[in-house]
Parts: sequence; structure tokens; C-alpha cells
Amino acid sequence: MDLLALADFNLVARHGGFGKAAREAGRPKATLSRRVTELEAALNLRLFERGARALKLTEEGRALFERTGALLTELDETAAAIASGGETPRGRLRISAPLLFSQTAMGKLAAAFALDYPEVRLEITTEDRAVDMIEEGYDLVIRVNPDPDERLVGRIFLRDRLVVVASPALARPDGDRPVPAVVRGAADRIAHWTVISPGGQTRIAAEPVLSLSSLLMVRDAVRAGVGAARLPISLVSHDLTAGTLVHWGDVDGPEIALWTLYPSRRLLSARVSAFLDHLRKAFPQGTPDELAAYIDG
Repeated sequence: MDLLALADFNLVARHGGFGKAAREAGRPKATLSRRVTELEAALNLRLFERGARALKLTEEGRALFERTGALLTELDETAAAIASGGETPRGRLRISAPLLFSQTAMGKLAAAFALDYPEVRLEITTEDRAVDMIEEGYDLVIRVNPDPDERLVGRIFLRDRLVVVASPALARPDGDRPVPAVVRGAADRIAHWTVISPGGQTRIAAEPVLSLSSLLMVRDAVRAGVGAARLPISLVSHDLTAGTLVHWGDVDGPEIALWTLYPSRRLLSARVSAFLDHLRKAFPQGTPDELAAYIDG
């Protein structure tokens, strides 16, 4: 197989068209089109569906792109490392991270990493949706309790847990009387919270009175006394210590685990390895207390 033609195919697939790929690479559009056509002829496969205005990968083209894109990147990085005489991290590092972690910790993490590795161009996108790492060109993804994906490998680097908190001015209700609740998102309409406290497991009836899209907004509303809420302990640890919020109990349920994920078919680049080490140094034990201290530090 012609590796140069394969590289041109990956370039076009990554940018979604011959024109954009040509502009990004500074190559003639006609040359890229000819090289891809030659690759299709050599493989006896149609790799792109060519419409009047759009170019779309066929099923075979998508499979080839997913299986060869990372390998070609690895070859380029290996050649660059050999040419430079070492494994110094350099080049672009694209990371997708969840909203709350980005808002509370990623700015400080990114700044420290940029100072330690000035030859890496770090790009971080904040989003909670499940991204397609290969198709969207991410090197590393950080997610909370991600669904299993056989194409990816990863590790837990932080753990957290949910607690029910409220302002000291809001009395914890007795019996089945519902407490006013601040919730994240309109879909969070549960009728009660099951919490574990020193007195044992109890149920707290909850009546949503305010729906907000960000947990930072939820925390601020709880501080103002609007109602109680379920929040990560790392986000309210300082408030609990200061007495501006009170702890009604730990939410009975699975822990919050933050994972780093990367493609399993790819050897880790120096950039990704460096960022993973950076996370381990920031959170050596991976506990909620470490995250709370990092946020408030």
C-alpha cells in the first residue's frame, strides 16, 4: 500500500473535504483528489461518497480512517522524536474535558502544563457530551463515569462523591414533608434522595423549586438559601468547613470517577504521557480532598 496516498486520504478524511485539506496542507486540491482516486483503485474500494456539495466517508472509508489515522500519527511522531534526538513533548495536544472539572480545575492545570512544556500547543474543549475521539481528532478525553468503549483504554485519576447540603438557615424536614430542592437540569425530577448519615440511611423528600444548568450555579443558589441540593463533596468542602453550608448526608449511589481515555490502538505519544503524568502529580491519591484543596488553593 502506498503510504503517501494513505496519508493524503487521512488528510482529506480528517478535514472533511479536498478543498479544506488542500488549504490546511498547502497542497494542490487536484493532487489530493488524484492520490485518493489512485488509493481507491489500488484497494478496489470506494472510500468517499462524492456529492455535489459534500464529501462523506463510506463505511469502508471510515474503517480505514479509524485504523490507520492513529498509526500514521504515531509514525510521524516517532520520526520527529528520532530526528530531534529525544522524546521531548511537542506539537498540538487536543483534550476534551467535562464542564465542572474545566470550570474548577482545568485552567490551573493547563497553565502549569503550558509552563512545563512550552513546545506543546494545548487545546482544551469543554463539553459533557460523548465525543468521538478519532473522528473529532482528540488526543485525550476526560469523562465522568464513562460508558465502556472497546476502542478506548483509560484509567481513573480522581474520585468524588455526592452529598446533600443546605444553608444552615434551612431546617431539615421531618417525616415526608418535602424540602425545596435546587437541581441541575430540567430532567432531574426525582421525588426523594436516599442519604447515609451517622444515624443510618434515610430518605429526604425533594421538591424542585429551581433548575439550573451548572453545578456551580446550583452551589451558589444553595448558599443563598433557596433549597437543598446534591453536590460533589469537593465543590462544597470549603463551605462545610466554614459552616456556610451544612451536610445532611452522603448520597447513596455509585461514586463519581473521573477517567482519562485515549485510543487503544495507539502507542501513547510523549504529549499524552506528559499530561497523564501532570494529572498524577496534581492528584497523587486521587481523593475528593485533593481535588477540593486544588480548587481552593
